[in-house]
Amino acid sequence: MVYLDYNATTPVATEVLDKMLPYFSEKFGNASSSTHPFGWKAKEAVDISRSIIAQSLGCIDEEITFTSGATESINTVLKGIFNLYHTKGKHIITSKTEHNAVLDTCEFLKKKGADITYLDVDKNGIINIEDLKNAIRKDTILVAIMYVNNETGIIQNIKEISNITHQNKSIFFCDATQAYGKLPINVDDLGIDALCISGHKIYGPKGIGILYLRRKSPRVIVEPLMHGGHHERGVRSGTINVPSIVGIGKAAELAYKNLANNHLKIEQLRNYLEDGLKGIFKEKIQIIGEQANRIFNTSSVIFPMRSEHIIRHIKNDIAVSVGSACSSDKNLPSHVLTAMGYKKEEALSSIRFSLGNDTTKEEIDFVLEQFSTINY
Repeated sequence: MVYLDYNATTPVATEVLDKMLPYFSEKFGNASSSTHPFGWKAKEAVDISRSIIAQSLGCIDEEITFTSGATESINTVLKGIFNLYHTKGKHIITSKTEHNAVLDTCEFLKKKGADITYLDVDKNGIINIEDLKNAIRKDTILVAIMYVNNETGIIQNIKEISNITHQNKSIFFCDATQAYGKLPINVDDLGIDALCISGHKIYGPKGIGILYLRRKSPRVIVEPLMHGGHHERGVRSGTINVPSIVGIGKAAELAYKNLANNHLKIEQLRNYLEDGLKGIFKEKIQIIGEQANRIFNTSSVIFPMRSEHIIRHIKNDIAVSVGSACSSDKNLPSHVLTAMGYKKEEALSSIRFSLGNDTTKEEIDFVLEQFSTINY
């Protein structure tokens, strides 16, 4: 089977697994145990990973909190900021094309009294900066816009968004799950106050993530989701997941070490795939955001037939996605594509291809061969 669903998840890299294994048995100490070498070694490993992540983001170690993944980080930021800052204001701004982890949390907060503004996007999935300027208010406590869309690969102008947010003295949160490991990210240069990452998107293990919270100018404080100790400086209680933290640290190190080479190789293969599909379907396909700024590994394509027909044809041979992995089993049109102005039928005819470090030209040739046999 050819795997082209790397935006959903990635395999754990061999180097990552090798780094993790000793911490399951040989070095099994609790990082919070401060009275013996077992705990010291575990804490040292956690500190090293925290430092690697911090360096990759251009921040200090103390601004990094380990969580179970981006969804937990998103919930911590949105709920935690609303709970602590609601006396200043209850207004939150986000976009209609955010991940469901953001949208569902915002809907939950609406029931708690939050006032949510959902910004429209254009045909390329980009928010209008003037809309943001018009939407932001004195009582806006948070602006939450993702860096790279998980379905389309569209890249938002994060620096411009953060500038507007800070002019209003509001906090800017960025879901960087699909950007981290693919794009250079410096939180100071981009003006990001809070950010989330998931390990399994960068060839690390599932169930581990990162929450970055700025400590200065402005200092971002959140009310924790969980209580039961003072782990992670009180932000996230619970016994620290040492093996997975070691894993995400190694995965981050590898991602940024090989960033340029992976970018060039994967983008060439993505373009080769798109050119091949255009040839097969005689220009009857639409490549979403083709002329926009988008991430190099992602191609979201609208075909001249329902995606369910395509999936039935290729499911035993090629792994691709219909929309987001978190909602692909609901058989509903993608909220991202409908927000971008695509018709329901078009949204139901879309396939997301997401390539990874291990994708080969031979695999793309096989995919094109299989797609050439689809009747439409």
